[in-house]
Amino acid sequence: MEAKIEQQGEKAIITISGRLDSMNSGDFEKTVEPILTGNTKDVEVNCVNFEYISSSGLRIFLSILKSVKSRGGSVLIRDMNADLRGIFDMCGFSPLFKFE
Repeated sequence: MEAKIEQQGEKAIITISGRLDSMNSGDFEKTVEPILTGNTKDVEVNCVNFEYISSSGLRIFLSILKSVKSRGGSVLIRDMNADLRGIFDMCGFSPLFKFE
């Protein structure tokens, strides 16, 4: 898993690739810590090369959502593949996020 954040004013763009599972979810959580504790209002997640997410990864996505919603923002997920979208659908997460 590789993740990077680009800050654009009150908006953060997270680009994530590879597999987000219990082995590396701690690293991902450290990467997104500025979003969780800062004043980022909106988040865009670029998932072009994102392949897999486990329950620990889903928990972090939910933490990001709760954090930005508390500031009146939203999370937009771009270019998520059908398999990952199916996981979000199955877990009931899809209605919580915006997708493009």
